[in-house]
Amino acid sequence: MNNRVNYTLVGVLVLIGTFFMIAFAYWMLKPSEHVDTKVYGIDFDESVLGLNLDAPVKYKGISVGKVTSISINEKNAQQVRVLVSILKSTPIKSDTVAKLTAQGITGLSYINLSMGSNSAPILEKEENAKYPIIKTAPSFLTNIEESFSSVSTRLSSTLGRTEELLGEENQEQLSALLKKSASFMDKMDKLLDDKTIAHIQSSAKNLDEFSQKLNTVLPNVERFIVKSEEWEDKISNSFNSIMTSYLGIKASMNEIKRAVSSGEFNIKEISAEIVPTMNATFLDMQELMIKFESALEEYKESPSDLLYKTQEIKKAPGE
Repeated sequence: MNNRVNYTLVGVLVLIGTFFMIAFAYWMLKPSEHVDTKVYGIDFDESVLGLNLDAPVKYKGISVGKVTSISINEKNAQQVRVLVSILKSTPIKSDTVAKLTAQGITGLSYINLSMGSNSAPILEKEENAKYPIIKTAPSFLTNIEESFSSVSTRLSSTLGRTEELLGEENQEQLSALLKKSASFMDKMDKLLDDKTIAHIQSSAKNLDEFSQKLNTVLPNVERFIVKSEEWEDKISNSFNSIMTSYLGIKASMNEIKRAVSSGEFNIKEISAEIVPTMNATFLDMQELMIKFESALEEYKESPSDLLYKTQEIKKAPGE
């Protein structure tokens, strides 16, 4: 039986296997798609704590690149220069903004991109620059820190003013004001007892009843004014008629006086002119007296009828 081992063949097989393993590992670990990526620079003014190499660069949750370098900006020591490798198919515009975003509660961070508007031009590198520089925006944590800082400043200012307000002098004045307020409220409490409140309520009720009665009386007053105007018109007409008759009688008497003086006195002619005029005057005076007597008899027993009595509507036969 041949137990000899061909060590040469074994060595060759081991070398071939080792070569294939190294080639496979290199194929698995080599950077992929170098030709399809583009390098951009991002200058952060804030701390990049939690951002590591190979940290993802995302747009709306989609991974479009990774971090390749983190260093201090040579031109501005207060900034951190981060180089990222992003797929060329990703449209990085001139208004694209990069922001640090925390990955849950792990403490790690990634770069989140906001692409901006579709009409914006593609981002190009500036003259004498190695890479195009993407603009940055403060992260959520930075905004919180700034908010807390602002709140802390305002709270400190408020506490200082409160301390000044509550000084000894102001406390004495405030104490005096509270005492005066308590005294005033005590006096108001004594003044506005149950009896006074009842009087106020009674006065309000009486005022309301008076307003209602006034609303009822006003139409009657208006009717009284209308009736008074009509009555005045009638009396005025009667006085005008009497005045006309009086003027006629006066003219007649003047004529008689002239005739007597001149000796032309003719009693028949003069009587023919005077008698009808005097007769008309006496009739007008008689009618006026009848109206006065009728008005006095109408309102003698009930003077309130001047305000409250309404005109009766005469019904036609058969109604």
